[in-house]
Amino acid sequence: MENFVFHNPTKVLFGQNTLASIGPETALLGKNILLVYGRESIKKNTIYTQVTESLSQAGVSVIEHGGVRSNPVLSHARAGIELATKHKVDAVVAVGGGSVIDSAKAICAGALVDHDVWKFFIGKKSIREALPLACVLTLAASGSEMNSGMVLTNDETRTKLGFANRHLFPRVSILDPTATFTVPGSYTAYGAVDAITHLLEFYFTTELEETPIQDRLTEGLVLSIMESCEQALAHPTGYQARARLMWAATLALNGLTSAGLGKIGFPMHLLEHPLSARYDVPHGAGLSVIVPAWLTWQSRRNPKKIAQFAERVFGIQNGDTAASARTGIAALKGWFEKIGSPVSLAQIDVPQSALPLLAEDAMAQAAIWRMREYDKGRILEIYNCL
Repeated sequence: MENFVFHNPTKVLFGQNTLASIGPETALLGKNILLVYGRESIKKNTIYTQVTESLSQAGVSVIEHGGVRSNPVLSHARAGIELATKHKVDAVVAVGGGSVIDSAKAICAGALVDHDVWKFFIGKKSIREALPLACVLTLAASGSEMNSGMVLTNDETRTKLGFANRHLFPRVSILDPTATFTVPGSYTAYGAVDAITHLLEFYFTTELEETPIQDRLTEGLVLSIMESCEQALAHPTGYQARARLMWAATLALNGLTSAGLGKIGFPMHLLEHPLSARYDVPHGAGLSVIVPAWLTWQSRRNPKKIAQFAERVFGIQNGDTAASARTGIAALKGWFEKIGSPVSLAQIDVPQSALPLLAEDAMAQAAIWRMREYDKGRILEIYNCL
């Protein structure tokens, strides 16, 4: 195990009836806030009413900025920055999933600088401070509610980029599983795929040979996500399944599962970002296409860890490492299909002819993430496993 520093400053309030806490918690951050949310779903399921009433009762003044898309775009974040600056807000409250929270993080950072927020994403500027952020989570998926990362798509260039900075940790996040009861089955599945992929990125990219603590933690979380996702799909208002899925997705990317692993990477996210940027594919749907392809490519280089995953998660044991790896990849792909997530380019309406352009797009993120080994040739080699 490598040396590491684990510091996560986000306060989490988890459980039923915690939505009412958003007002008092936000009041500690400021009295004039920007409320960032998606489209109409939170107004249909009463979450909007609960949040705004709690903020009002706490004496918090609200400027609204709705309309965040499932693949959040730069232009919307820029508009939010203009609002935050004009009204001199003290803090930002995000009500939604990862897309909403990531947009809110961009606003928090962009509202305190004179330059364009996109300069943070392309590595031209570094975040030195940000407005405080409070979150109400409505989708178990990205882990953005308890981490320092954010992802946006530049809707002018169709470039999707992400990065992390310590100033982007939310100050407080409200995780009430009942807020996810009305999430459609498709997005419940996509969220589970996203969370599992976060875990697999660390599990398969560490260069360390012996990582028993992190391996067992990851394998257990993957099994928990799979089980709770299936239960939530069968019974959308089942509290315990929704609770397990929500907390497991948060733990998947809050820094805990990568602690002690040394150098790790995000190759599967690297390869997916161009799909959702160019074709507006839901992020989790794009990942369920990419993950089996990357694992197939990786199995030719290092099948041992994939075989371990196959044995511990799917119970596959046949004495042959390469064969176990292949069977494990097929089992994971089969589970994606079982929950209704796509596993081919055709299912997400991305033509094979687009792969060279998508590879060019992926190289931009590879440069920012310092993943120099992912040149165009390697990226195309993996895409050709699709």
